Amino acid sequence: MRRVFPATDMYTNLISSALFAGGAAGLISGLLQLMFVQPVLLHAELYEVGTLVHFGAGTSASANPVVLGPELLRDGLSVLFNILIYCGYAMLLVAAMALAEGFGTVTNGRNGIVWGVAGFVTVQLLPAFSLAPEVPGVASGDVYDRQVWWVLTVVSASTALWFIAFSRRRIAWVAAVALLLAPHLFGAPEPDYFTGTAPPEVAALFAARSLGSGLFAWSVLGCVAGLFWARAENRSATGPGLI
Repeated sequence: MRRVFPATDMYTNLISSALFAGGAAGLISGLLQLMFVQPVLLHAELYEVGTLVHFGAGTSASANPVVLGPELLRDGLSVLFNILIYCGYAMLLVAAMALAEGFGTVTNGRNGIVWGVAGFVTVQLLPAFSLAPEVPGVASGDVYDRQVWWVLTVVSASTALWFIAFSRRRIAWVAAVALLLAPHLFGAPEPDYFTGTAPPEVAALFAARSLGSGLFAWSVLGCVAGLFWARAENRSATGPGLI
């Protein structure tokens, strides 16, 4: 038997799986951001505007200042944007899962976590190796140059991980190592000099929590995407429309 509209079913499964996974991961990412990342960000902003001064006038500011409470509009938009961003990531991730089926890979919720971790490594961890998350008020390179470097790093990293996962040729593995190293050997755009108003401890905590939240959200994204993709594929194989 064969499907009447197999291509239509595939696109429907891809979009539905991505929307469910992106919505779940984006919501979790937004909540983690509100709970753990945003307080550190607001703390850093107090140094940026001069409310707190690091080692100023012979005194040190408290490591646990009182920051502004929740704001419905700001926090709601933050969660919404997280959901939209992760829906976009989910589209790419599920498309990669569908493409990997041509190499004999069976996707489910369990190995979907591996897909999610690979996505986190590609989009966040490897770029952060040379271009770490930054708090407000620090010097940074040109925004356009940083965006271009980030995109090229993500493309090279995703290609390298694909070679490692699905190629058995040694030359592909050598190319993968070269692709992983190239952006960092070339170097991310840096400012002419470093400066910043926030304490380094705040900056380090912000980077750590940003990456930690990203790892958790990407793991959820991969797990849910793999789970819904497998279920959608099963429904397509056993549902109506077979001739």
